[in-house]
Amino acid sequence: MIKSLSRIAIRYGLIPMVHWIVRLYLCLIRISWVNEDGLRDHIRTGGKAIAALWHQRIFPVITYARRFSEFAPAVMISQSRDGEIIADVARRLNFRPVRGSSSRGGREALAAIVRDLAEHPFAVHAVDGPQGPRGVVKAGLISMAKHSGAPIFPVYISVDHAWILGSWDRFIIPKPFSRVVI
Repeated sequence: MIKSLSRIAIRYGLIPMVHWIVRLYLCLIRISWVNEDGLRDHIRTGGKAIAALWHQRIFPVITYARRFSEFAPAVMISQSRDGEIIADVARRLNFRPVRGSSSRGGREALAAIVRDLAEHPFAVHAVDGPQGPRGVVKAGLISMAKHSGAPIFPVYISVDHAWILGSWDRFIIPKPFSRVVI
């Protein structure tokens, strides 16, 4: 079902509509931030940063695009067909997508993010994606930090009411009017 929807979206150019649906949906979620200023101040004073989070909780992090749009964070996105949709929506939300994952093109994507961090201050990285195992940090995060010199800022997202999908990561989508704490 998801794969056929992604093919339709790509084929008929529905990406702009997906972008606006995501933005409108995020307006239905109450989001609060804890210690946001520490990360923002670090970047504004010339520091680099890698925001690290679990793959299952990536959806609410889209708000980073609005809150940190002045820094246009780089993000690694799978080379799959679904990844094409995600990358296009990410671009429209002012992320800088770098295509690749641990299962396909990961080494090149990791090197691209390290190069990107030499020119831009901020990257967001799902530490256990794209295929898991869930909750296990992969070595790419440490390598990215080591080679770029950027410190890791752990980001955790708490949601009070959410749909939990049956995917490998038990992907979380906050229900409308739920509270999200980042």
